[in-house]
Amino acid sequence: MTHRILIVDDDLHIREVIRVALRKAGMTVFEARDGKEALTRFAADRPDLIILDIGMPEFDGLDVCREVRKSSDVPILFLSARDDEIDRVLGLEIGGDDYVTKPFSPRELVARVNVILRRTSLRGSDPKAIAALSQGELLVDPEQHVAAFAGTPLRLTAIEFGILRAFLTRPSVVFSREQIMNAAYQLNIQVSDRTIDSHIRNIRAKLAAVNCDNVIETIHGVGFKLGRCEPQA
Repeated sequence: MTHRILIVDDDLHIREVIRVALRKAGMTVFEARDGKEALTRFAADRPDLIILDIGMPEFDGLDVCREVRKSSDVPILFLSARDDEIDRVLGLEIGGDDYVTKPFSPRELVARVNVILRRTSLRGSDPKAIAALSQGELLVDPEQHVAAFAGTPLRLTAIEFGILRAFLTRPSVVFSREQIMNAAYQLNIQVSDRTIDSHIRNIRAKLAAVNCDNVIETIHGVGFKLGRCEPQA
C-alpha cells in the first residue's frame, strides 16, 4: 500500500527535499505552504501522516496540530529550525509523534516516517497474530492497533501506543528511559530524556481523563513501570 504524506512548510526548498526523499521511498506526497492550506489539504486528501513545520507565520505548526487533534489521531512529525527543547516538548505534549530539527538528513527523516507508519499500520494479514495485552482495565490490541480503558477507546499517538505496548508486554519490569526509547522508536534514533518524559506525561493525562491515575509508576532513580491500571475509587 502506498502511504500518503502531507508536507507542510513555508520553505519551497525544504518541501522539495522532503518530496524527493519520500517519493524515492515509494510514498505519495501532498504539499501545503502554510497552516491554513494545511488544514484544507488534510480534510481533502486524508493523509496517513503529516510532516509539519512549527515556525510558519500566522497559523503555525502547533496551531495546526491542535486543530487536527480535535478530530483525528493521524501521526504528526514536527520540523523546526531551532533545536529548542521548549518547542520540542510542547509539540509532543499537544499530540505530535516525533520531532526533527533542521537541517536534517532526508534519509533519517524517511526512517522516522517509516517507524511511525509501521506502528500505525494494521497488521491483520500477518499470520503471526499478536494477542491483545491487558492489565487491570487497560487493553492494548497490537493486531488491530487499538487501546481502551474500561471499554473507553484511547486516542494514542503511535509512540504512545508503542510505549504502552512495551509496558504491557513485560508488566513487572522497570524500564529505563533508554529501554523505553528503544521499544518505541525501534531504530537507532536518539531522543532526549525530556522527550520520553513528555510521552509518559501524555499517556498519564489521557488515562487520567478516563478515570485512571495509576497507569505508569515512577521508580525514582531507575525509570518507570506499569501500574495497576484500575479506575480511581
